[in-house]
Amino acid sequence: MKILSRTVGAFQENSYLVVDEETGDAVIIDPGADADELLDMIESSGATLRAVWITHGHLDHIGAISAIRRSFAGVPVHLHPLDRLVYDAQSFFAESYQVPFEQPEPPDEDLAHGDILRVGNLSFDVLHLPGHSPGHVVFHGNGIVLGGDVLFAGSIGRTDLPMANPAHMQESLRTMAALPRETVVYPGHGAPTTIGDELNSNPFLNGIANVKRNAD
Repeated sequence: MKILSRTVGAFQENSYLVVDEETGDAVIIDPGADADELLDMIESSGATLRAVWITHGHLDHIGAISAIRRSFAGVPVHLHPLDRLVYDAQSFFAESYQVPFEQPEPPDEDLAHGDILRVGNLSFDVLHLPGHSPGHVVFHGNGIVLGGDVLFAGSIGRTDLPMANPAHMQESLRTMAALPRETVVYPGHGAPTTIGDELNSNPFLNGIANVKRNAD
């Protein structure tokens, strides 16, 4: 497995390309902005793009979807249905923030908690972890979690945005805290981290985890 990334747009969002090196298949997660840069990442990887997976519908995570669809016809976009209202409203928020944005067409496939998504020979479990948004999901498997805006290095995703819910975020963080300590977290913003590091040092995680783990 190879993970490539680009940090894009006004909000410095991380877009990830996950490649199964055995088959050459790939999926892009949260193509947020700077479409030319993301298209170059895909093309230079030599992989075949099979799908677009979206953790949640905020504008900084979906702004390059339309450009990717134009370049890779038929590649399906996956989103949890509880984030569809969020997804559809992002042109309004982009105008409010005065950032360039192209509203994407509706997604093609619904995500649900417990789904298993595959790219080549790799498989990832879909975990529905709301709080930052109602339909927020993460993709967990192969020792990593592609976590969107739930857990960051030293922090967490905002819960003061429209349709966010602090109580749901706490439950989602408990789920994240119960993952193996060695799990590498690839967040929507900032540097990668591990569950163990965040249990040790992130007050938002270790303060509510209610799980006991052995020390690293």
